[in-house]
Amino acid sequence: MDTNQPIIVKRVKKIAAGHHGGAWKIAFADFAVAMMAFFLVMWLMSSTTPEQKKAISGYFQDPIGFSESASPYVIDLGGTPTPAPDKTLNPEISEQATIDPQTLTEQQTEQLFEQLERERLDVLLIELQRKIHDDIDLQPYKDQILMDVSRDGLRIQIADAANRPMFDLGSARLQPYFEDILYIMADTMRAVPNKISVGGHTDAKPFANTAGFGNWELSVSRANAARRALQAGGLDDEQVARVAGYASSALFDRDNPYSPSNRRIDILVLTKRAQQAIQGEPGVQEQEAQLEAPEPAAAPAGSKALRSKINVFEQGVLEFNDVKN
Repeated sequence: MDTNQPIIVKRVKKIAAGHHGGAWKIAFADFAVAMMAFFLVMWLMSSTTPEQKKAISGYFQDPIGFSESASPYVIDLGGTPTPAPDKTLNPEISEQATIDPQTLTEQQTEQLFEQLERERLDVLLIELQRKIHDDIDLQPYKDQILMDVSRDGLRIQIADAANRPMFDLGSARLQPYFEDILYIMADTMRAVPNKISVGGHTDAKPFANTAGFGNWELSVSRANAARRALQAGGLDDEQVARVAGYASSALFDRDNPYSPSNRRIDILVLTKRAQQAIQGEPGVQEQEAQLEAPEPAAAPAGSKALRSKINVFEQGVLEFNDVKN
């Protein structure tokens, strides 16, 4: 035996809690992504409306019905998607979507027409306001013009002021500035198909001449004079549905029957329903469009408070002083 053979000693270095690889990092990343997705879903559920939740639920229950009928997206930003009853795979959705198409069409048509008519009157009001506001010559008189949209249409009331009457004393002769206002209104109102109603009003002060010409006759004459001015301004004769005089039966300022604001001309751009009620067309009940003497927009507890509520220009206040007719 060779005693000179070298002795080889192997030393193994032991390290406690050594490196075990990167598998745990992948697992942790998966867990973090799952938690992020979970909280994202929770946030979306808390921010969606009940209609959107119903749409999402319907999409997963019947994806074919949704993709064939409306938007290809689960939530359509332009509107709520609806299932297609003829292509749905879900019988429950098909039963819920079964409605009377005739009834739905009539309701939708009526609602759409009323909405478009209201929008047209709103645009007309804004255009009238703009034209009068931009006319330098009419700046001193714009606080005498009141406008509001009621159930029967766009109501325009032009009232007297203590120092600026619309007519000569006790007559139906128009003042030049009042004619200019009517010309501007006629030029704008002729652009819409709606018919109009013209009414004349006086204050409660008795007026009569030797021929028995009183407030009733005076209010009718003034309303007719306003109608002639509107037609001279370009309004078609067929657009006039009614001309009436109300004397002092519909006071603007009931607390002061002799107030100049009670002497006024009101022009009502009629809705279709109100026009049918005036013309007595079949299918329209009188109580649905009560077009008796037009009432003021609100009962005036105070003249200034009433004007601040109705006057679209929000500048100036009529001087409610007592003067003659």
